[in-house]
Amino acid sequence: MLGFIGLFGGLALLIYLTMKGMNLLIAAPLTALFVGVLNGLPLFPQLVEKGADNFLTNYMGGFTSFIASWWLMFLAGAIFGKVMEDSGAADSVSQWIVSKIGIKRAALAVVIACAVLTYGGVSLFVVAFSVYPMALSLFKQADLPRRFIPAALGFGSTTFTMTSAGSPEIQNWIPIPFLKTSPYAGWEVSIIVAVFMMAFGYWWLKKMIKKAMDNGEKFVSRETDVKEVSRKELPNPLLSMIPLGVVLIISFVLHKELETSALILALTGGIIATYLINKKYFQNFSGAVAEGAMGAVIAIANTAAVVGFGGVVKVTPAFESAVDVMTGIPGSPLIGGALAVAVIAGLTGSSSGGQAIALPLLAPHYLDLGVNAEALHRTVAISSGSLDSLPQGGYVVTTIRSICGETHKDAYPAFGALTVVVPILGVILAVILFSFGIGI
Repeated sequence: MLGFIGLFGGLALLIYLTMKGMNLLIAAPLTALFVGVLNGLPLFPQLVEKGADNFLTNYMGGFTSFIASWWLMFLAGAIFGKVMEDSGAADSVSQWIVSKIGIKRAALAVVIACAVLTYGGVSLFVVAFSVYPMALSLFKQADLPRRFIPAALGFGSTTFTMTSAGSPEIQNWIPIPFLKTSPYAGWEVSIIVAVFMMAFGYWWLKKMIKKAMDNGEKFVSRETDVKEVSRKELPNPLLSMIPLGVVLIISFVLHKELETSALILALTGGIIATYLINKKYFQNFSGAVAEGAMGAVIAIANTAAVVGFGGVVKVTPAFESAVDVMTGIPGSPLIGGALAVAVIAGLTGSSSGGQAIALPLLAPHYLDLGVNAEALHRTVAISSGSLDSLPQGGYVVTTIRSICGETHKDAYPAFGALTVVVPILGVILAVILFSFGIGI
């Protein structure tokens, strides 16, 4: 009982401290310590046999492994976003978009840009870094409250694209070896669910923005924004899109062979393309690179701190018991699978973690029962992208705080509505459709 109090109490405490704005480099290890102590986890490696679980090793293991895996992608992504901003390319593209679809659809433009890059195989974190400069420019031109930028970024990246049939994102690929399916599993239902999430989510986003503006909210510039200087001219908007195309094409072509490492080459190519195409328009290229590098440090440190929390959670007895309970839920296997993956993803703060932990346990049992593998694949994929977006989630923290510079108090209500509630509704719709035999 004490272990469960520690597990769920620690998660609740982390969410509370995150919403209150506490520095995650402090909040995450403190709450992880709370979880570990109440679960009887030894504090230091010196107190256990070599290789045995303990608070310090597991926390720092999660922390450092994330940095080791993602640092170069974070670095390249942050620099790419800054050079697009400093060169005026982001402003040029955003103004061109406004001229074509209208200033009233600025939020839609952000959503579409994120969706295209995500479905093209670019990592969620990198998408946020890459699109944010354009999003900031669009929201400024449209005079929209900037606290909705994270919601637009998250909605375009993690809902109707990340977990849809055909997506090259890892959340759509993890089930394949366990269920012997393909990336296009349950594509008929996936299309219906994706259209629903896109339409309903965008309607909700527009409604929230309109309500805020009716209450007098508008775009407010900050000292940390790139200083406006009189530009004689902006770069050509179509040429300014080429770096985004370079990132998309390279990541798509090399994704199978190099997986996430393809992003290093893709983003480096994007930086080089931006420099070569818009060289004469830069205000301070070296300064943009330096600023991007520092932004990457902050972003990855905040995210790694939360991943470290998940590293402690995963080795506690209470977590193992919770997994047993969740994977043994009676009733419809699709509902049980969706709940198990979603809850585990919420506890670990990771959509991929939710699947990777649950599927080795769920897949053999459910397949033996005769559950349709394609239906299970699509259901758990969609569900993994729901509770992983609770306030303490790694992507949530990076996008809201590190990239957009917002507070959870201001930005998370809209972010959570679109990245937690909308995917949950999508899962429900998917289960209903599969239950009627559609797509199977």
